[in-house]
Amino acid sequence: MTKEEAENGRDDMLIDNPEPQYKELDAFPDGFNSSYLKLYYGWLFPHAEMSKWMAYGNDGKHPACDESYFGRREYSFTLDNDVYVRFKSFSTAHELEKTIKNDCPFKIDIGPVYSVDPAKRHAYSQSGDNIFTPVERELVFDIDISDYDDVRYCCSGADVCLDCWPLMTIAIKVMDIALRDDFGFDHILWVYSGRRGVHCWVCDAKARRLNNEQRSAIADYFRLYKGNSNSKSKVSLVGPALHPYLVRSYNVLSDYFERKLLCSQQLLSDERYENILDMISDESVTSELRGKWQSNRRSNTNDINIVRWEQLKHLCGRKKTPGLQRCVQEIVFSFTYPRIDMEVSKHMNHLLKSPFCVHPKTGRVCVPINPNICDEFDPTNVPTLSKLLSEINDKGLQAEGEKVWDRTSMGMSIRYFKESFLQPLLKSCKEEMEASYNAKIQQSKNSLGW
Repeated sequence: MTKEEAENGRDDMLIDNPEPQYKELDAFPDGFNSSYLKLYYGWLFPHAEMSKWMAYGNDGKHPACDESYFGRREYSFTLDNDVYVRFKSFSTAHELEKTIKNDCPFKIDIGPVYSVDPAKRHAYSQSGDNIFTPVERELVFDIDISDYDDVRYCCSGADVCLDCWPLMTIAIKVMDIALRDDFGFDHILWVYSGRRGVHCWVCDAKARRLNNEQRSAIADYFRLYKGNSNSKSKVSLVGPALHPYLVRSYNVLSDYFERKLLCSQQLLSDERYENILDMISDESVTSELRGKWQSNRRSNTNDINIVRWEQLKHLCGRKKTPGLQRCVQEIVFSFTYPRIDMEVSKHMNHLLKSPFCVHPKTGRVCVPINPNICDEFDPTNVPTLSKLLSEINDKGLQAEGEKVWDRTSMGMSIRYFKESFLQPLLKSCKEEMEASYNAKIQQSKNSLGW
């Protein structure tokens, strides 16, 4: 297959790999392959629930439904051998499910809803009218832990462990509260990326209809990290006092900084404390702290980080200098504040990995994260392909009416998706649709009465 064929979004590509028979599989070694994926897409992937989400109530059951809505959504598939196919679209949920099961994509990305069917975009472009344009797209955020490599020392790159994962927990807590309280959004889905970060989908109608300028404004609201690995100060805290959003965020950040990261990352150990001293603007304070710490060296103890942090806060507070008090805040923000990929959030036409995909490097499922209990989320214990298939195999025959996923460790994730996210979202969509329909009926009656 040529690169041009792939980019043109051909729908006739299949991964040539016969589906193995369930009864022949007695064990599922760790790994990732198309045979596992076929079983996963056949038994566990929540096709119906994902399609209901993407329809946003446009299911043909109400006269106000837009029956073309579902078919104008863009999907991209990454197939075996890194074949990447964009601008795929599906007129029905059944067609989408059938294609996923047949093509067995290693990755599914979801794009915007366009003004016309993405698969037919070339026909519209030949007409000379520039009518192929995105008209709806969830407000999305992408946060990768690799962007924190200058402030974490346990891992680097795509690696992640329980010592640095609190950085992602902080991002969820800070941003979820702001999206709900500061912007009034209700229908927010947080998803584990499968390897090194988290994705956020804001699905309220007013969020989906934001234009690029409005998305950029919201992304800029969250933008605070402006440094690089060579910068002494990695954040920009302007004004004499913190913005109320930052005050609220600081309460979360400082708590995690002191309880989790100071010790787990050994931020004030003998080898690392100079990084923090460099961020203090008053040389006399820096010299005094350095003197204390050089004369009080201890190794292999966590408490030294807490002791030194309390000394730093006490000395900066004793000076009663606003600049020094701001230094303490800048240190905390620099080491903990969410670092979002701005470009992902600013543009409607950006694609993002679908929830419930399986990451091909780790074999982990991209499961939703409940922001109310995100402290409990463990990325190292996420369901994997081999674990899920083994769980099905171990449970024996399926009971009548039982969902296959309820027999696995993925059941809780799908129930959370359905009950806490999807059902309230669809209820809101139906209410909006009904209100819009009734308003049009009333307007029509009024015009006839006139």
